[in-house]
Amino acid sequence: MHQKTSEQHMGHLVDEINGFQVIECQMCGFKHIHPLPTLAELEKIYRHEYYTLDKPLFLQETEEDKNWWNTVYSDRYDTFEEFLPTTARRILDVGSGPGYFVSYGQKRGWKSIGIEPSAQACEHARGLGAEVVENFFNHKTATLLGKFDAIHANAVLEHIPNPREMVSLFRESLVQGGILCVVVPNDYNPFQETLRTYEGYRPWWVAPPHHLNYFSFETLGNLLTSAGFEVVLQETTFPIDMFLLMGDNYVDSPALGRTCHKKRMRFDTQLLHSGNNQVKRKFYQALASAGMGREVVLFAKKI
Repeated sequence: MHQKTSEQHMGHLVDEINGFQVIECQMCGFKHIHPLPTLAELEKIYRHEYYTLDKPLFLQETEEDKNWWNTVYSDRYDTFEEFLPTTARRILDVGSGPGYFVSYGQKRGWKSIGIEPSAQACEHARGLGAEVVENFFNHKTATLLGKFDAIHANAVLEHIPNPREMVSLFRESLVQGGILCVVVPNDYNPFQETLRTYEGYRPWWVAPPHHLNYFSFETLGNLLTSAGFEVVLQETTFPIDMFLLMGDNYVDSPALGRTCHKKRMRFDTQLLHSGNNQVKRKFYQALASAGMGREVVLFAKKI
């Protein structure tokens, strides 16, 4: 079945939830919702509501988990340093949230800057001593910020109405040979589809109007390649959907979800502390090669 949603956006109808359609868009090359929210609606959400109404526990839980988050950031800075010359240490964190990635980078010796529209998140970041700009990343702010050796965009592309335009802007903001790291949810993956088909789960990962776009390793890789990048590393994060397959229904229990998250943090940190962090990374890279894992983590070089 193909559903025409506008003159441009059309494709296989995947889901219909809360008045939104999810289509496998032929023009875009990835799944996204229709209709897309207006820019004014998105600005209201991300400047004022996201960390107060929509994710009220996010800042508190991120603070509790900061030691684990620093291990995640360490891996990402390790990869940036692997692909960049030692003199290239200027990085922009797009959608920098509470500022932990920026703060970690500053302590590591990088010139780290964040850009974030949420006033609450920026206030928290400044409390950490992080350098942040309170605004959306667009052509105007990109021009003011200048060029970077690296850009980190964690949990960004799923939220914006035009990911292709954003990826092109990332490229314009990087020096030649600069490295981009993009992280998005790995949605409609085989674990989720198994839970939906055989366990009767609703598609809990479809969350409009916050998550507009739904990527896989293939579709995100194609998007980056078409914008003038070469994917140099693909990785993922712990496949937390496995807990659901083993009977722990955290979809309907935030408390159980928190418990499962603590177990995945323990998995990562035990490997790190035992000297097996590279084993952990190779494990996640192997999962990524099979299209599995909870998130798509791609590093790409500007060519």
